[in-house]
Amino acid sequence: MSDKPTNEDFLRQADPMRRELLAHCYRMMGSVHDAEDLVQETYLRAWRGYEGFEGRSSLRTWLYRIATTACLTALDSRSRRPLPTGLGAPSEEASAPLVQDAEVPWLEPVPDTMVGAAGDDPAAIVTSRESIRLAFVAALQHLPPRQRAVLILRDVLKWKAAEVAEAVGTSTAAVNSILQRARAQLSQASPSPDDPVEPLTQEQRAQLDRYVAAFENYDVDAFVDLFTKDAVWEMPPFVGWYQGPEAIAELTRTHCPAERAGDLKFVPIAANGQTSFAVYFREGDAHRRFAIMVLTFTGALVSHVAMFFDTTLFDIFSLPEEAAKPTAP
Repeated sequence: MSDKPTNEDFLRQADPMRRELLAHCYRMMGSVHDAEDLVQETYLRAWRGYEGFEGRSSLRTWLYRIATTACLTALDSRSRRPLPTGLGAPSEEASAPLVQDAEVPWLEPVPDTMVGAAGDDPAAIVTSRESIRLAFVAALQHLPPRQRAVLILRDVLKWKAAEVAEAVGTSTAAVNSILQRARAQLSQASPSPDDPVEPLTQEQRAQLDRYVAAFENYDVDAFVDLFTKDAVWEMPPFVGWYQGPEAIAELTRTHCPAERAGDLKFVPIAANGQTSFAVYFREGDAHRRFAIMVLTFTGALVSHVAMFFDTTLFDIFSLPEEAAKPTAP
């Protein structure tokens, strides 16, 4: 009986790694859609080449090499995916007309369940919440592709320099140099991949309840009190971003389409290992898709809000077109 590996062996061993490979491609690309395509490409390449796989490394390492190469090739022809905060200074007038740029390939949020970061999933370090946080993934997008790959393989996946060198096609010395430059560029970014992500405290949960209630009641004064003094609000595809409770309040009063309590409805979701919501807006007698909101807490207050107005993202989270209506008692 032959010991030659078969495609059935490949499927059995490789399929459980799909989510962690999606997380890897998401960190590289900043897009769930691109990551899914590249994972498919990775599995197709590996399927075709599996009979020649000699086992000199683990199957996981081999798949990551293929995925990294696929991502680097894709990035040759694609622009980085920023958030508005990566494009310049905060907007000075929150009441000024909003400027939308649909041509920018904006960073996308990712569902925790797609990358193995859900709370009930025994995820490995490669799919941990720390490494898919929105701020960290956004910071990665500012690195050149090869620096991005080296930093992810070394600092997130904890590969040895020699393994990284083989994966990206360079020398160990070059990897160390590239990593040093990448770390220097990210030194001002927060968070780092090693910063812990703690569960919400009881106080934070209470504040979160107040935050949701204030929004759903359209009580601007109430929810502004829940922001840190230097809180940031950004909302791709709009290029402006706003800093401080006063600017956020002015933005809400002048540009939010809500007018009264009940216009907005918040549905909890899990995105980027952070507190997140699908926000629905009332149209007639139904609440329809409006935005995906990802929150960051600093202490007991909200320090960052990223509100994504691309309603096609609801499909990624398997969310309905309309929010469920309350069930009669």
